[in-house]
Amino acid sequence: MKISAVHTHLLDHKLNHAFESASMRFDRRQHCLVEIVCDDGTVGWGECLGPAGPNAAVVKAYTPRLLGRDPRDTEVIWLELYNLLRDQGQRGLTVTALSGIDIALWDIKGKHHGTSVSRLLGGRFREDVKAYATGSFRKDGVDPVSDIDAETAAYVAQGFHAVKIKIGFDVEEDIAVIRAVREAIGPNIRLMIDANHGYDALEACTVGNAVAKYGVDWFEEPVIPEQLSAYRAVRAGQPIPVAGGETWHGRFGMREPLETRAVDIIQPDICGTGGFSEMRRIADMAAINGVRLVPHVWGTGVAIAAGLQFIAALPPDPPRRNGRPPILEFDRTHNPFRQAVLTKPLEHVNGIVAIPDGPGLGIEINRDALEQYRLKD
Repeated sequence: MKISAVHTHLLDHKLNHAFESASMRFDRRQHCLVEIVCDDGTVGWGECLGPAGPNAAVVKAYTPRLLGRDPRDTEVIWLELYNLLRDQGQRGLTVTALSGIDIALWDIKGKHHGTSVSRLLGGRFREDVKAYATGSFRKDGVDPVSDIDAETAAYVAQGFHAVKIKIGFDVEEDIAVIRAVREAIGPNIRLMIDANHGYDALEACTVGNAVAKYGVDWFEEPVIPEQLSAYRAVRAGQPIPVAGGETWHGRFGMREPLETRAVDIIQPDICGTGGFSEMRRIADMAAINGVRLVPHVWGTGVAIAAGLQFIAALPPDPPRRNGRPPILEFDRTHNPFRQAVLTKPLEHVNGIVAIPDGPGLGIEINRDALEQYRLKD
């Protein structure tokens, strides 16, 4: 069994209504899928977190080292590819591209052995997972307070047990939005806030102290990811648990935040932090340091499937009777190809998502959708 071809699929859709986080504007949805083909016909799929075109370019740079290799040698291939570009970058695109490759290799390995990736990782602790709705980005020409409280109330009506909203724009406006959302969703729905590193430490502390009374579960990415000392200042300067990690790549990028307790909750993304091979090491590091792990998920159905396989195999920490189950981030923003790339969508039912138990990632790809949403040159 040898790798015979590596393909990237750049997917694109122009949005009719742009939306923004504190750090980024979205007028298009673009994602990069990785397809690895073996000489026996087995095909594996992965996805890269981040900009589609640059990720595809790095996957192409890795491709000569993949052709002719046994795809089951996931650890050997991971280290070789990481070492290939480590002098130029131990984080960023070198790791996000590697993530998509690694996920595809695990998909192949699962299909070869006729079992799910989660069982290859050691077994399934759960067969489904509660999802929380991620949305409430700022939209052009719309009052954010009335728009976001209506949006989050709709998520609750759909059965979601928790919602995460975007802040980081303006301290006073953000406080008003958080207050309105809590009123809209009621007292029993979990609420998380995500600043997408839009504040400095003083602003973040001001917001955290002002809105803690609204029962906020966590305060995500309050400051830019490079400023670990600022993370620690926010954690010490306000009472809401601090979360972050979607932009800290690999075990080496996670080490200092975990060991210095810069965050209460670590949020690696399997499509960005190194795939299954690295994600399980990060989970062990988080457990050793007593830091809660809640995966970040952002992408197509391939990314969702990979996140679900990891969540299925994620051990309870601490192991106890009536333990605390993990939760799944479930993007609700407009993306017509998110689920269309799958022959069987991975949707929620009353806020709960079933975890596929088929071989590999447990999904099949809809190639017609790949062609429909292919990025045009």
